[in-house]
Amino acid sequence: MAKAPAANANANASASANGNANADIVAILNRILELELAGVVRYLHYSFMVFGHNRIPICAWLREQSAESQAHAVLAGEHVTTFGGHPSLTIGDLLETHQHSVDEILKESHVHEQLGLAEYRKLLKLVEGRSIMLEEYARDQIAAEEMHLAEIGKMMRR
Repeated sequence: MAKAPAANANANASASANGNANADIVAILNRILELELAGVVRYLHYSFMVFGHNRIPICAWLREQSAESQAHAVLAGEHVTTFGGHPSLTIGDLLETHQHSVDEILKESHVHEQLGLAEYRKLLKLVEGRSIMLEEYARDQIAAEEMHLAEIGKMMRR
């Protein structure tokens, strides 16, 4: 039995809307991927630039952050392909002040984490009510980024 023209129009409109939504989802996921890849490089770089009495625990913490950013990048890349996209090969901005005191490293890290948090919140807003999988992913990542920001905030206190 052939579909009525109105039914075909509704199906095409729905498919088009889903395609646009997927494109928006993929764009945000790729931006997250880029930011997380930048985090890998950023935190590893910072770990090389720490000197002084507390070098060992600070370097260890920075390298843990780098490894966590890599794990987050893997998750984002997998979600990109799940939604029909192509994972970005671009790495997010690697701007730095070239000031390598622990305080400056923490300030730059704080800004970087805020950017990531904003992207995860954009993703959550876009996928709410559409994809439980991505909602849960976004919520988990938001919680992780908020925890990072809290830890960095505590480390910046004197």
